[in-house]
Amino acid sequence: MTTRHLYIARHGAADPFGTLTETGRRQAELLGKRLAALPITAIWHSPLPRAAATALELVRHLTDAPVAEAAELIDNIPYVPPAETMPASWAGFFDGYAEADAAAGRRTADALTERFATAGPAGNGVTERHEVLITHDYPIAWLVRHALEAPPARWLDLTSANAGLTVLTYRAGAAPTIMMFNDMSHLPVDLRWTGFRPGLRP
Repeated sequence: MTTRHLYIARHGAADPFGTLTETGRRQAELLGKRLAALPITAIWHSPLPRAAATALELVRHLTDAPVAEAAELIDNIPYVPPAETMPASWAGFFDGYAEADAAAGRRTADALTERFATAGPAGNGVTERHEVLITHDYPIAWLVRHALEAPPARWLDLTSANAGLTVLTYRAGAAPTIMMFNDMSHLPVDLRWTGFRPGLRP
């Protein structure tokens, strides 16, 4: 049976210009140490600098895994709910968001799931893959929503902390398994919950 394990993480904390902060580098280092014992076969990252820099920090601990950019992991809004189903707390967030932007975001979201949310053929006699995806809050929410087969708007209620780890497993002929979501046990208390809006932090 072909099996694909995705270890998905939001990039480390970054400044307003998208550069990893010292906190972000420490988060990435600890994430790399956590993943170091696993047989990682590839590291994919978003084109944005904060994700690429996080992936490079991981390479120090995952030295045998090739690293590559994946356009599908870009930070984007995957789905804009229709006005009649828009949660009131999110309505202002989408003000001025054009229909063309929404359509482009959905195309990117669909490309993301088509490429990564599948067991897929491993090829060359390989039946199991372990891949790291370094991306952003919204794509992680979309992948988890997709794994749950939840309505598209449910991505709005899912948030990931910087360097929080989500693990999804895909097996040929079976429904996806969410092994964990936004796990931060590899981070000390002072490095947890960055990236969360203040009202969502415990």
